[in-house]
Amino acid sequence: MIIRKSAEEIERMAASGTVLARCLQMLRSKARPGVTTAELDEVAERFIRSQDAEPAFKGYRGFPGSICTSPNSMIVHGIPGSYKLKRGDILSIDVGVILDGWVSDAAVTVPVGPVSPIATRLVQTTREALFEAVEQARLGNHLGDVSHAVQRKVEEDGFSIVRALVGHGVGREMHEDPQIPNYGTPGTGPELEEGMVLAIEPMVNAGSEPIRMGADNWSVYSQDGSLAAHFEHTVAVTADGPRILTPWHLQEAKKAA
Repeated sequence: MIIRKSAEEIERMAASGTVLARCLQMLRSKARPGVTTAELDEVAERFIRSQDAEPAFKGYRGFPGSICTSPNSMIVHGIPGSYKLKRGDILSIDVGVILDGWVSDAAVTVPVGPVSPIATRLVQTTREALFEAVEQARLGNHLGDVSHAVQRKVEEDGFSIVRALVGHGVGREMHEDPQIPNYGTPGTGPELEEGMVLAIEPMVNAGSEPIRMGADNWSVYSQDGSLAAHFEHTVAVTADGPRILTPWHLQEAKKAA
């Protein structure tokens, strides 16, 4: 069952998403050579709690971290720890925030210093695929339109969709209906209605599609060891079009200005 949110509930989710966006911006600035993923996790938890919010991931199904940190060939669900970032890495950072009972969820992949041309292209494609999918989150469209937008961009650029992992609805719970694959056929699936809130999250491998589970039973890697990228926004379907509730991209624009 897809739970539609009222305008007031969407505002509350937007407040959660604002905390998240600020947290992600801080983490991006701290993702430098020599920093461990555990140190990023510590500063993220401290910041989130300072905003009278909670890290949504900590303790979720036993997950030990406040954020997910996934370097290089790790796609998602990396447990923060002793891994020390080095020049040339790409790091996917996934954050969830609960504020006043409402969940927001978003992710970015950041370069650590100068990175290879393939890493640059992969990150750019995955980011652009997210925003092309967000543009499809409009009244009267279907979930397949959102999914297909990701697939089209990624495959046109020569990369592979991770088909075993999906986006999801979000609200009071971290994972709600519907599941949102990153591939699909336009005009298929549930029709998008006002008040739906979707966590849209392209997950992309530079090489082939298959994945493998890490020994910790959390981290997920590309099976062939190729680089992977992950971007995510929490998006509300409104009468005025898609509304991004986790506006980390606005922080990018401010920095560029």
